[in-house]
Amino acid sequence: MRTRLLGLLALLAALMMIAVACAPAEQEDEPADADEAVEETDEEEDDEDVADEDVEVETFAEIDLLTTTEGYDPIRYEAAFMIEETWGELGVDVNVEPTEFSTLIETFYDQQDFDAVVAGWSGRVDRLDPQHFLGTLHGGQTDLGGNNPGQFVDADYDELFELQRAEPDLEQRVEYVQDMQAIAGEEVPVNVLFYRDEVVAYNNENFEDFVEMAGEALYNEWTPYEVTPVGDETDLTIGTPEEPDTINPLDSTTVWGWKFMRMYYDKLIRLSPDAEPEAWAAESWDAPDDTTWEITLRDDMTFHDGEPVTVDDVKFTYDYYLEQEFGYFMPFIEMIEETEVVDDETVRFHLDSPFGPFPNVTLAQIPILPEHIWADIDEPQDLAPEDIPTVGSGPMEFESYDIGEYQSLVVFDDHFTAEDFDIERMELIIYADAEGVFTGLQTQEIDMTAWRLEPGQIPQAEDEDFLTVVNAPDFGYYHLTFNLDVEPFDDPEVRRALSHAIDKDQIVDVLLDGRGEPGTSVIAPSNPTWHNPDTATFEFDMDQARQILSDAGYYD
Repeated sequence: MRTRLLGLLALLAALMMIAVACAPAEQEDEPADADEAVEETDEEEDDEDVADEDVEVETFAEIDLLTTTEGYDPIRYEAAFMIEETWGELGVDVNVEPTEFSTLIETFYDQQDFDAVVAGWSGRVDRLDPQHFLGTLHGGQTDLGGNNPGQFVDADYDELFELQRAEPDLEQRVEYVQDMQAIAGEEVPVNVLFYRDEVVAYNNENFEDFVEMAGEALYNEWTPYEVTPVGDETDLTIGTPEEPDTINPLDSTTVWGWKFMRMYYDKLIRLSPDAEPEAWAAESWDAPDDTTWEITLRDDMTFHDGEPVTVDDVKFTYDYYLEQEFGYFMPFIEMIEETEVVDDETVRFHLDSPFGPFPNVTLAQIPILPEHIWADIDEPQDLAPEDIPTVGSGPMEFESYDIGEYQSLVVFDDHFTAEDFDIERMELIIYADAEGVFTGLQTQEIDMTAWRLEPGQIPQAEDEDFLTVVNAPDFGYYHLTFNLDVEPFDDPEVRRALSHAIDKDQIVDVLLDGRGEPGTSVIAPSNPTWHNPDTATFEFDMDQARQILSDAGYYD
């Protein structure tokens, strides 16, 4: 197995031009020779057999480990094979299943038909508040399509989740959030593998004034507003190996779906590049008391089909998402007890409990839907692709979407921000893999990358005068999620042991070429207000892993 892994890593290294880095790192992890072991006494022999890396351990579990294909994300792909090897040394027979991304997401979230999955959560500006990432472990999110497919349910964690969301005092809320991270760290339903730097690039001969944002780098909702053409070109072309899982706003559960849709749907509030709430469809907002929020709607908005945007559309939207119990948004709206139209300009939200981050989390997340289109759709999740409405009121208007090939949006001339745009169109070219995106950048087929550069591509991009490389911090994370409804992951001792058998330093040093850091908590260190630095780390220690399994009775 080690020979196979070295071969895979060598191939990846050649593709990413980091062969020098890969070979010695693998040598460091070779098991110690048996003749270097301390001589065992008869009384110590059984315990030493558990700790000896050369002893073959009887298989006690067989599992399938889902990950992305190599072309889509070679880092997650290779990380899965690293995990396969070290877990195999502990007695877990791992079958790595590289899976096309949309199929992986459907299997993971919508079907929950998995043993363990290597996946990721993208950092977005609206996720700097901890509500989203903490919600991925909330017991109320375990239904099909919910954000907690691993089925982690802990009464103390869930109680703290409710307390933190209702807590107006920042210091006290931070304490609750850090306590939640401590619980998750100890129970380890999800092993956060690593945080990866967002390294992207753009063609400085075509455009300038790109907006850089933590977690989103250049492919954010402000770049189209601010970017300025250097010459006559007014179509901003972006390359990505990923496309929306769907453009159905009642079904999309990936960042790639929403990064596309958020430009043609308006929200009541948009968050600035510094995560500050800015008036958008809502001209203003206010909280008369702890459980009431009022918004005043702008009076100059129309949908792309010419119909006016009204307070009735706003009420309908929030009620509709609640009625449909759309799992992806439920953590942001489930506290809404009632929406009330006060007058032609005002909508009032009545909450069942205080929720301090309501503007930043709820009002900044939910896309305003046209009632006259969606009111007659009873089962929105079941819409065929050709039947999905694409009418919003956003600053850009849906133009075309050729699945697997091309997406485009054009500036909506009747939007209140239309005059702020120096571009006319935003085009996304969909490539088969990250290498295709980089080739498109080099040949100037695209102006910028939506997807991060692979480690070996970065020095090549830096050597090109017409390219500018941008390194943005990320607060998203890549994780290995256990299905707690599947043996042996229902046992926290197994989860802890297997967490000790993941060499995160090697993943970061070899696969990421050092451009990232080992993972600990679902709240990243780059989000210091909320991050708990004392979360359990589970350092790579095969002897400790074996001892935990032995103490738990998994070895005879």
